[in-house]
Amino acid sequence: MTYAPKPPLWPRHRDQPTHRRGSRSDDRPVAGSGPAPSSHANKRRYNMQIGFIGLGSMGSAMALNLVKAGHDVRAWNRSKVAQDSVRGVTLVELAGDAFQADVAFTMLSDDPAIREVVLDAGLLASAQPGLTHVVTSTISVAFARELEQLHEEAGLGYVSAPVLGRPNVAASGQLNILAAGKADAVAAIEPLLAPLSKRVWRLGENPARANTAKLACNMMIAMAIEAMAESVVLTESVGLDRADFFELILGTLFSGRAYESYSVQITERSFEPGFKAKLALKDMRLATEASKEIGRTLPMLEAVREGLSKAVLAGLGDKDWSIMADMTVRGGGSLASSENNAETN
Repeated sequence: MTYAPKPPLWPRHRDQPTHRRGSRSDDRPVAGSGPAPSSHANKRRYNMQIGFIGLGSMGSAMALNLVKAGHDVRAWNRSKVAQDSVRGVTLVELAGDAFQADVAFTMLSDDPAIREVVLDAGLLASAQPGLTHVVTSTISVAFARELEQLHEEAGLGYVSAPVLGRPNVAASGQLNILAAGKADAVAAIEPLLAPLSKRVWRLGENPARANTAKLACNMMIAMAIEAMAESVVLTESVGLDRADFFELILGTLFSGRAYESYSVQITERSFEPGFKAKLALKDMRLATEASKEIGRTLPMLEAVREGLSKAVLAGLGDKDWSIMADMTVRGGGSLASSENNAETN
């Protein structure tokens, strides 16, 4: 299939940076690890043309923050979005229109969604020359490698930039962003990351590093949830209230953010999203695939994957993933042979 060139959606100005691969403004932040600049002076407005695909709870919050930072954002979503919910974002009719930009973000649910919306629809072939594509979704390591190769063949920039944080964190511009990709591609998106994040973690030029790190982060959070649940099984058996036990562990051995946050949900039995259990199960499956690729079995990963499978099979896939703790405490049934159905529903 051939694609006729399309006229630009945005007029360009002579004094506006084009942000092509290999180009760099002298005053653009220098690449390197460390927190993204937070002062108003450092969050300079480059007025870049940005495409955005995926306006769910995370994507819409990110797109709005880019608008607030002074950028022109044109977005497409697979389902209809009310304009009032993304005031300031221009909604476009075709996904391909979002790739007629300096930078295109995608925040889609999984590998198949990106493959359908971006690859199968030929968006790379019809993209504006020099575009940098930023994939902020949690995707498989193998797919990240495939995307890197396909973008290289198309002459486009590619950055893996999965995020840590819930929708409320995204709305406040306090995400942690795990960024990896070729230096020139990452440099092209540096001005856009500050209004989205508390800190940008630079993980090198191999995009798959960022995706592997994100899967490992989610795996460790799931393990923390399960550890707290199993501890409650023991302590409640002797009449110790879970709130009192969590006060003990938070004040002594386990004061990390995951323990602080999820102990409250387990104590209050509050399991509303949050991060849906069915999406967490997808991430545990991707982590399992990555471990198999290197010939390793990770027993704790298998345990939390089973726990999430039980929750999804019980019809709780739309609850926050901490619902797996409730399943453990209540003694949820054994995993059915239809585990694969839980992971694909």
